[in-house]
Amino acid sequence: MRHGKGKTKLGMKSQHRAATMANMVCSLILHNQITTTVPKAKVARRWADRMVTLAKGGTLHDRRRALAFLGNPSAVKRLFAEIGKQHADRQGGYTRIIRVGPRGGDAAEMAILQWTGTAVTTPAPAQTEKK
Repeated sequence: MRHGKGKTKLGMKSQHRAATMANMVCSLILHNQITTTVPKAKVARRWADRMVTLAKGGTLHDRRRALAFLGNPSAVKRLFAEIGKQHADRQGGYTRIIRVGPRGGDAAEMAILQWTGTAVTTPAPAQTEKK
């Protein structure tokens, strides 16, 4: 039986998936929001929330665990210095997913992943005029 084996694989092998998630979480930490597909945003949200939980702990061991996953010292520094303190009073739900509609090329459902402490900014829909 497959009990407890559920995982969103995103059509990638495990190493590719781990590297993609680390890159997405680093970008979220450094830029406060990212635009990606809805399934990737849902998986990245899990990892981003885990990183904030580590940042709220603030110990050297937590910092090393975050660095082992993210691999970017500047992202870890910002995570522990700013984002962990920004969400110190929250018990969870550090990120939000805002759906923005289909992508133009392949109609994949797109979303914005951002921290809950930031203002909601959604891009205006592209207007195409036919002449």
